[in-house]
Amino acid sequence: MTASPTDRHSPGPSSILLVGVISLAVAMGIGRFAFTPLLPLMVRDHAIDAATGSEWAAANYAGYLVGAMTAARMGRRILPSLRAALIGVALSTILVAFVQGAVLGAALRFAAGVFSAWVLVLASSWCLAELARRGEVRAGSWIYAGVGLGVALAGVVAWLGGRQAAWLLWLELGLLAALGAAYALAALPRTSTERPATGVTAHGRPLPGSWKLVICYGAFGFGYIVPATFLPALAREQVDDPLVFGITWPLFGIAAALSVAVVARLLSTAPRRRVWAVAQTAMAVGTGLPVLSQSLGSLALSALLVGGTFMITTMAGLQMARELMPRDPTPLLARMTAAFAAGQIAGPLLVRTLQFQPPTGGAGVSAASAIAALVLALSALWLWLGKGSA
Repeated sequence: MTASPTDRHSPGPSSILLVGVISLAVAMGIGRFAFTPLLPLMVRDHAIDAATGSEWAAANYAGYLVGAMTAARMGRRILPSLRAALIGVALSTILVAFVQGAVLGAALRFAAGVFSAWVLVLASSWCLAELARRGEVRAGSWIYAGVGLGVALAGVVAWLGGRQAAWLLWLELGLLAALGAAYALAALPRTSTERPATGVTAHGRPLPGSWKLVICYGAFGFGYIVPATFLPALAREQVDDPLVFGITWPLFGIAAALSVAVVARLLSTAPRRRVWAVAQTAMAVGTGLPVLSQSLGSLALSALLVGGTFMITTMAGLQMARELMPRDPTPLLARMTAAFAAGQIAGPLLVRTLQFQPPTGGAGVSAASAIAALVLALSALWLWLGKGSA
């Protein structure tokens, strides 16, 4: 439960967990996902139009992909890189409040995507390794509750403050991100206690079998992004009051945080592969619901199903990566995150394509949701039928 005498100045398990939770809340809940509940409010304020919103979203996805592809190079400088990434998330969020041009806004969203991917990969790698050194491997599940808590926080701020100007909400969320980053920077040790990794892979190549994780994680990114991007906008089409349509995003985040807590508490010994498969199946159901009905109740249930499995899938996938490469999971974590980013870029592009093509013209979100649900279901089946104990 505690560090050895030689490591008496290193952080304990509870401190490590708190750093992980707060880092992921800042990077993912705010840096990555704050744009989703704020987009309909920015359109309302005529700050941007729907086309510009799509460009900003695409810039963020592209930045996330670039961040994932470069994170593996930081494996030997995890702590300095993690500090820089947390500062970058806070600054790129605050500065959106003062943006006047579409190009500058897209550049800031790109930067936020890069920094967010770095934080996810580096915080996961450092926290899981430090907990493993202390014999607290199972406790690692709890850090992923941070994403749901951050999403819920951003959603509640946008929901309850939905009648404020959107730029003010950006500023408020940026300041919250800065506070969280400041805590993490103060709590992180000056140097890492993890030993340098040696001999994990040959010339940085992934171990046999890891490509399956990468593919399934990419399918997850493609499948979840359609509801994650368009749920608040679909809800706004039903009810124009932000105090009503805005509830979908807090529900998404609360479900994500609670689901991680349940799995960490009750299913800590269950095979990660099976946990991932079940979660991805439930996500497929939630993604397909808007195809059948776009009522507010159906959209709320979709938010609960997708939000309630989003972080379970993230947690199980990244934990499987660490089990496969226990000495240095950073390269595999980066590859999986890159596949996820590529999948989430493909999702909105598919919506945009289907929106203007027969026979789905005008119903691009519904058609893309159906395809995403199928991809999620097939990948979940592949995971369930796979071999191994992971």
